[in-house]
Amino acid sequence: MNRLHRGWLGILSLCILASGAAGAFAQRSQEISSQQTAATANAPENDPNIPVLHVNVKLVNVFTNVTDATGAIVGGLSKEDFEISEDGRTQRIAVFERQSEIPLNLVLAIDTSGSVRKDLPLEQEAARKFVHALLRSQDQISLLEFSTQVRQVVGFTNQASRIDRGLSSLRGGPATALYDAIFLASQNLQPKSGRKVLVLVTDGGDTAENVTYAEALEQAERGEVMVYSIIDVPITASAGRDTGGEHALITLAEQTGGKYFYANAGGLDKAFAQLSEDLRTQYLLGYYPVNQMPGTSFHRIRVTIPRAATDAFDIRFRSGYFNDSAPPAER
Repeated sequence: MNRLHRGWLGILSLCILASGAAGAFAQRSQEISSQQTAATANAPENDPNIPVLHVNVKLVNVFTNVTDATGAIVGGLSKEDFEISEDGRTQRIAVFERQSEIPLNLVLAIDTSGSVRKDLPLEQEAARKFVHALLRSQDQISLLEFSTQVRQVVGFTNQASRIDRGLSSLRGGPATALYDAIFLASQNLQPKSGRKVLVLVTDGGDTAENVTYAEALEQAERGEVMVYSIIDVPITASAGRDTGGEHALITLAEQTGGKYFYANAGGLDKAFAQLSEDLRTQYLLGYYPVNQMPGTSFHRIRVTIPRAATDAFDIRFRSGYFNDSAPPAER
C-alpha cells in the first residue's frame, strides 16, 4: 500500500472514531437530561404530599449611633463590642460597618404653616447649607412642605441646585398637616434601599387632624425610616408652644432610631450641622433572625455594649420592625 493510501485510511479512521465519540457524548447527554428531568419531577417541592419548609432569611439592618456621657460621638467600636437581640433572644451579627458609605435617601420636610412663618427665611438658608454639606453623588434628597396640605416640591434627586430652587418656592398655608407629612414621606421612602431618613423642621403642632400620631409612627416603622426632628420653638418660653406636639416628635425620633434637636435663638445652622454629623457616624448592624418568636407581627430590637457600664454610652437604634404583610391603609 502506498503512502497516499495509508494517509487516507488514517483520516478515515479518525473520522469514524470522532463520529463514535460524538454519538456516545450525545447519548450520555440525553441520559443526563432524562435523569435531571426525572429528579425535578420527583423533587420534594413538586410533591403535593410532602410539606415544604420556608425559612425567613430577611436581613434586618439596624443603624446605630453611640455617644458617651458628654454627648460626644464614640467611634472605633468593633463588631465584638456590640450585642443585638430580638424579642429578648440574642442574634448573631452578620453584617457590620462603621461610618457607612451606604447611600442615603432623605426627605426634608419643612413646616410652612402660620405658626412658624416668621422663621421661614432662616429655615430655607439653613436647609440650603445642610443639603450642600451632606449630599454626595450616591445620595438622593426629596423636598416636602406641609401646612394645610402636604406638597412634594422636589422629587428624589442628587442635584443640590434643584433643592435650592424648591426651597425658594415654598408658599405655606394656615394649618399644619404634620402627621400627614410623616405618613406620606415614609411611604415615599419605603421602597428605597439603603438608609432612609426623614428630617422634619417644625414647631411640633398638628392641626389638620387627618392622620393620627399612631398611624404616622406605624408607617415610619414599616418603612424603616429614621426620623430626625428639628423643633423650632417660639421665642418666648411658653406662649404659643405646643408641648404635646414637641413630645410626640421626641418620641417619634426615639422609636425610629433618629434624634431630635431644638433650634433656639437662631440655632438652625447648629442643629443641621449636628444632624449631618450624626448621619455620618452611624454603625450598621445586620442580622438574620433565628429562633424568632411565633405569632408576633412587631419584633422588638435591643442593642447593647456588654463590656461597658449601663450608663457609659447612649445607644440609639430603632425599636423594632413589622414582620407582617398588612401595611396601613393608603392616605
